[in-house]
Amino acid sequence: MNIKYLLSLILTWPITTSFAAETNELGLDQKIDKAFQPFSDFVSSVVFFEVFEGAPFVIILLVVSAFFFTIYFGFPNIRYFPKAINVVRGKYDDLEKKTSVNESLAVDGDLKDTIKDESKEGEVTHFQALATAVSGTVGNGNIAGVALAIALGGPGATFWMIICGLIGMSTKFVECTLGVHYRDIGSDGTVYGGPMYYLSKGLKEKGFKVLGKVTAVLFAVFCIGGSFGGGNAAQSNQATIVLKELLGWSSSSAGTIIGLVLAFLVGIIIIGGIKRIASVTEKIVPFMAVLYLIACIYIIGTNFSLVDNAFALILNEAFSPTAIGVGSIIGVLLVGFKRAAFSNEAGAGSASIAHSAVKTKYAASEGLVALLEPFIDTVVICTMTALVIIIFNFNGSIDAEPVFQYGGNGEGAVLIDGVEYEGAGITSKAFAKYIPFSNVFLTIAVVLFAVSTMISWSYYGLQSWKYLFGRGKRADITYKLLFLLFVVIGASASMNSVWGFSDAMIFAMVFPNMIGLYLLFPVVKKQLQRYLAAIKK
Repeated sequence: MNIKYLLSLILTWPITTSFAAETNELGLDQKIDKAFQPFSDFVSSVVFFEVFEGAPFVIILLVVSAFFFTIYFGFPNIRYFPKAINVVRGKYDDLEKKTSVNESLAVDGDLKDTIKDESKEGEVTHFQALATAVSGTVGNGNIAGVALAIALGGPGATFWMIICGLIGMSTKFVECTLGVHYRDIGSDGTVYGGPMYYLSKGLKEKGFKVLGKVTAVLFAVFCIGGSFGGGNAAQSNQATIVLKELLGWSSSSAGTIIGLVLAFLVGIIIIGGIKRIASVTEKIVPFMAVLYLIACIYIIGTNFSLVDNAFALILNEAFSPTAIGVGSIIGVLLVGFKRAAFSNEAGAGSASIAHSAVKTKYAASEGLVALLEPFIDTVVICTMTALVIIIFNFNGSIDAEPVFQYGGNGEGAVLIDGVEYEGAGITSKAFAKYIPFSNVFLTIAVVLFAVSTMISWSYYGLQSWKYLFGRGKRADITYKLLFLLFVVIGASASMNSVWGFSDAMIFAMVFPNMIGLYLLFPVVKKQLQRYLAAIKK
């Protein structure tokens, strides 16, 4: 009865005691970071075990799987791209209101009009589901993550990020179709969906009941960790970096103070559940994405003569990397894929949780909508950020001395004018060179990206938490308090430890999720055929 209360005490005890402790030798921020670093290192070493030097198995799994789904479904990322846009803009909404007795629309032998009308189930529209899911992916991975990729792997990492984004569209299509198909609907109309449900229900259908249950539990655990890490701590960490720079704060407790403010703002939003989250993200995401893209386009436009040089450098460095510490095609490829996978989360299964809440009776319709995410997130926004940073490093001419050396210190930090910058700080310097007062603009963008990502991931984590601990109010409040606590931890800890933990948790979700995708992808094909037949008729 009191398991959840006990769990919250166990999880928060080390952190709350550190808050209460005296900070004679270290500032509060440093004390939190020191406590968090060993745990981050351990989790990272387990998840990113290497098949051979520099090649984690999880990255290879993601890439091979994305290629497989792309080929099996006949390049859905290209063939169905126009249809995906039409679904979002409501062209096929009338299909949700119609029924048919056409045998060609039968599913598993059942006629369409004998199947429960699922169009009345769900909580959000196609656009709201997309906005919520995109807000979970379009975040500081696009600003800080891209800068980190280029700082580590050089311009060539951009090419592999784009490739990963394109093939990741197919993976996203598969997992989000399954998310809708196997979702649960509560007695009050609340939707519960995601890998936890298609693993447990779908694998049970295939005769793998125990495997389904085990993988569903593992995914839920990893997703909760991902919501605390990549969807939360990493976001508040980058927001804090730019806010401290803008405000000129150097206090040892500045990060903690900013974290508390962010936690308060996020807390106000997430209390309302998916409907409030969707109503917020459908306004914030388009606004911040368009604003950010306009700024990128302005910088690229005013340096148009360098654009062809930037693309040439991206292609050359993708196959002949010169960045310090990379040294090989495999090295730069892995840097690009790792950052792209973190950014768009294709294969991790997280987005299917948001998409499962959509109002539809055709699971594949939402799968098509979902394939737009990696394109928006990685192919468009990440590429724009990369071009801005590369043009900035040209320093006005391809013959000029670069502003910083690609490769940096080998951990993502580079020296600019004798000062060390990392992540969003690099992007901020690039914007500052071309746009007056851009530090204010980019700070606002980073904070909005961070907040939107955090509120979306709070929903992902909460759904996983409820799968493990039940759907009661106590479970709800316990999770949200822990989530808000990690907002503060992320703001206080160092970038290296936060991103190490964040990467590990996001990528850990891939293992159980891929088991479900490989065993259930024939279901996706059947659902796709059903939806395409309905559109054609």
